Amino acid sequence: MRIVLASASPRRREFLEKLGLRFEVVAPQVDETRLPYESPTAYVERLAREKAAAGARPGAVAIGADTTVVIGEEILGKPRDNDDAARMLRLLSGTWHVVITAVAVGTEVRSVQTRVKFASLTEAQISWLARSGDGDDKAGAYAIQGLAGAFVERIEGSFSNVVGLPLTETLELLAEASAELPWA
Repeated sequence: MRIVLASASPRRREFLEKLGLRFEVVAPQVDETRLPYESPTAYVERLAREKAAAGARPGAVAIGADTTVVIGEEILGKPRDNDDAARMLRLLSGTWHVVITAVAVGTEVRSVQTRVKFASLTEAQISWLARSGDGDDKAGAYAIQGLAGAFVERIEGSFSNVVGLPLTETLELLAEASAELPWA
């Protein structure tokens, strides 16, 4: 069965390419507004399902995914601007947070949580990271595989989950959906 990646994320595309998967990419148009009283996990699972549904094509299985960063009770989405990015980085500085990614293949969905601890950041480091653009369009205003990775002290769980696509769970779901895998 063919694979469709229903995501505009270059990181998700790169992961699948490195695995040797053949797929087409579609950029789904999904309203990412969080519903009232929706938990962070329910939120990303709903969006992953909606993205997979938007990418559905005859004779293919679609992958949809969504990632969020949670600190305390606050969901940190994508920053609106540099000031918002700096605000998020101040919250993350010197603390643990959770990255939740849900991946849906067809109608099946799995969510993965990874704990991440940032070093204490100075105002100069926060300003530099926010202005760099490296965390633009990324949940929590940072990319672990980018500049902010230099300030990650610890990670408990899946690295690929923090980047935006938990690979183990994605491959399990693709196998269950009878997708074409490179080793089959």
